[in-house]
Amino acid sequence: MPKFAVIIPAAGSSSRFGDKNYKKTFIQLDNKAVWLHSAERFMDRKDVVQTLIVIAAEDQEYFKMKFGATAAILGAEVVIGGKERSDSVQNALEKVNAEADYIAIHDAARPCIADAWISEVFSAAEKSGAAILATQVTGTLKRSSGGKTIDETASREGLWEAQTPQVFRRDLLEKAYAERAGFSATDDAQLMERAGHPVSIVRGSSLNLKITRRDDLKLASCALRKLPRAKKTGGGNPLDEMLG
Repeated sequence: MPKFAVIIPAAGSSSRFGDKNYKKTFIQLDNKAVWLHSAERFMDRKDVVQTLIVIAAEDQEYFKMKFGATAAILGAEVVIGGKERSDSVQNALEKVNAEADYIAIHDAARPCIADAWISEVFSAAEKSGAAILATQVTGTLKRSSGGKTIDETASREGLWEAQTPQVFRRDLLEKAYAERAGFSATDDAQLMERAGHPVSIVRGSSLNLKITRRDDLKLASCALRKLPRAKKTGGGNPLDEMLG
């Protein structure tokens, strides 16, 4: 069985979230922190051998106080991130166990991920070496340089919106990051593209939304209730067992 390490970036500034007291990944969503919803989906999988949560240096003390015990119970490792997302993932790559064959990166701010979608993108990565979840763009796209008036209507033909998890064969991802040379990518698939390796698309779901603004919490709460549920296969989440 191929073995996967999972990196969960949670080191962003949450500048668009609009809450001066909480970052979006630490706020409560249905009585559980957003990052924890994301992390738990990977914890029960037999093919996942390591989970790393990447946080900002400025959040280290808060995270330890608020979530340190939870992370320890789950067996999740905490990594300090960098200035940009790519810097944070690169820091986590240095901590990945040698036994991992593949590395998955999943946004901490995407709490509405289903087990079936994870399995699909894992399987696709095993076949091609690189795969992401994505959805076709369906809305009409307008380009505006100043954000006040429309410059033009852009074609949506062939456009897909990238989601996570994004999953890569370990050697390919490490090579892509080694060749990064300071380039700041908006997602990891972009670095794979720059390295010249094709990335497979697995059709995702609009339920797998990314929390950006505070109103997104309401949508995420609804989406959690509509996710396809996996059949119980034994084991169980140790945190759920402790909580009863």
